[in-house]
Amino acid sequence: MAHADPAPLGPPTTLALSARRTYRLVLAYDGTGFHGWQTQPDVPTVQGALLDAARRLFQGEPRVTGASRTDAGVHALGQTVALTADSALPATTVLAALNAHLPREIRVVSAADAIAGFDARRSARGKRYLYLVDNTSVPSPLLLRYAWHIPGRLDPTALRQALAMLHGRHDFSAFCAAPGRDVEPTCLVRALHVRQRKSLLAILISADRFLHHMVRNVVGSALEVARGARPPAWLGEVLDSRDRARGGPTAAAHGLTLLRVMY
Repeated sequence: MAHADPAPLGPPTTLALSARRTYRLVLAYDGTGFHGWQTQPDVPTVQGALLDAARRLFQGEPRVTGASRTDAGVHALGQTVALTADSALPATTVLAALNAHLPREIRVVSAADAIAGFDARRSARGKRYLYLVDNTSVPSPLLLRYAWHIPGRLDPTALRQALAMLHGRHDFSAFCAAPGRDVEPTCLVRALHVRQRKSLLAILISADRFLHHMVRNVVGSALEVARGARPPAWLGEVLDSRDRARGGPTAAAHGLTLLRVMY
């Protein structure tokens, strides 16, 4: 009786093992309901929400590092994040899966494999922020989350003149909140722009780095000039004083948006 030859063996099966991998993400978020970027116990934060979503996607403990530690109520359109996890998933799958698990106030708008050694915070060469002011007599309901309402006349020309004094490399101690005064205070401000469209005033600031509350303290002080309470030269005097007590109030957090991190 003839016996059939045994079927040839196929190639050996290989298991796809997950390796430690870093993704470069760009996030947009409405910061209204969050206590800032950085994880804190018992309160919602953006980093905490992203970690929760990543833990549902990856085995092991993922690590999340943001380029900017935005304060409570501050928004972002371009927060860069390094997400490191044990993963064999392509970046496109990670983007879709994270968005499926994140609250709708946080979106991953792009994802890619990070180059070796990428660090979202230490690799950054600069950041760009936008501050919005609603300069109407009656605040717009559609801007309540994203613009600081300042009624009364504001002079954009005086505002530009004042802000121009901050251009370049300076010691910005006069615009630093107390918790950040143990760091190097010198920053290079590369650009300051004021744009106005009807009653909406936009202040854009780009620098190589920012001190704690620096943008909000600059804006709060500069608006004292725009109101006519101080001359434009006063902002330069505040800068030279290196004394936070000489400056104006801290602008409201909700008017501030992180636009972009430069690498």
